[in-house]
Amino acid sequence: MNFKYLYLVLLTSVCSFAQLPDGFVYVKDIIPDIHVELRYNTGNNFVGKPVDGYKSNRLILTKQAAEALRLVQEELEDKNLCLKVYDGYRPQQGVNHFMRWARDLNDTINKTIFYPEVKKRTLFKAGYIATKSGHSRGSTVDLTIMDGNTGEVLDMGSPFDFFGEASWVNHSQISKEQKENRQILQKVMLKHGFRNYFKEWWHFTLRWEPFPKTYFDFPVE
Repeated sequence: MNFKYLYLVLLTSVCSFAQLPDGFVYVKDIIPDIHVELRYNTGNNFVGKPVDGYKSNRLILTKQAAEALRLVQEELEDKNLCLKVYDGYRPQQGVNHFMRWARDLNDTINKTIFYPEVKKRTLFKAGYIATKSGHSRGSTVDLTIMDGNTGEVLDMGSPFDFFGEASWVNHSQISKEQKENRQILQKVMLKHGFRNYFKEWWHFTLRWEPFPKTYFDFPVE
């Protein structure tokens, strides 16, 4: 066996795996104890299968967004809470996958879970699916809060990626506890520079993001 050749192949693989565009980081390098469950790297999402461009469960963000998120995590830890992240940087190819899926009106495998009361043909118009996503600029993140003792996510009144009014931040038909949990998340994210999308309690974008007009397409790996 040519061990020198094997070493060069392994070294090349590691280098290409770890390489990110300038300005981007693996969030675990900034926040080692953050919980990451990239739903689009799995079949547990509204598409029902892994999404194009998601090749691993590695959370990627711009360095500025990751540093701001570190401050959020540190403040929550003082209350024995912590973050759980469902999505961060999203390649444009993933967005394109969403668009193809949304136009296939016969593909409704996970409708009862994620959009039971919304007709699939209205997802673009309703603002749940877009041709361009802030996620592809690298400073948008989807997340929730976990109890530090139990590891359970706080009850926010609707699941992540639920398409419907139950996910709107100020939806009135949820319990007092659910409203309070949403406000904990809203307040701490706003305090550290993130603004929310009103139809999705989990969705936040860093103010003054470093790439406000650039949509990236490198894979998550």
